[in-house]
Amino acid sequence: MGTKGDGYWHRLVKRLTTDVDVLDADDLSEQAQAHGARRASECHSGDEVTVLGRLRSVELCPRDAVATLEAELFDGTEGVTLVWLGRRRIPGIEPGRTVKAQGRIAVRDGRKVLYNPYYELQTTT
Repeated sequence: MGTKGDGYWHRLVKRLTTDVDVLDADDLSEQAQAHGARRASECHSGDEVTVLGRLRSVELCPRDAVATLEAELFDGTEGVTLVWLGRRRIPGIEPGRTVKAQGRIAVRDGRKVLYNPYYELQTTT
C-alpha cells in the first residue's frame, strides 16, 4: 500500500541517480508543454507549429551569395534548426538562450527546419 510520500521519494531518488543531461531534457520538455508549445518529436513536415527550447548552437552559414543564420533549438525531445535567410546576426539569438519559435516545419537533409520563424526570447525564471 503506497502513501503520498512514495511519489516524493521516487522523484528524489530519480533526481539523485539520473544523468544531468536526461534531467535537463525532461525539464525542457515540461517547460515547453507548460507554455503551450508542441514537442519537436511530434512535429511533421508541413505542420504549423510553436516550439520552445534552448539554443544549442548558432552559426553564420554563408551559402553562395546569401548568408543565413542557423540555430539549433533543442526542446528535450528533438532538435529543430531555425534558419533566418539573409541575416548575419540577430541580437539575443545566442547559445544557451531559451526561445519560443513559430512557423511551418520543413525537412532538409533529414532534419526538421523552421525557415524565417517568428520568435520570442524567453526570460529565465
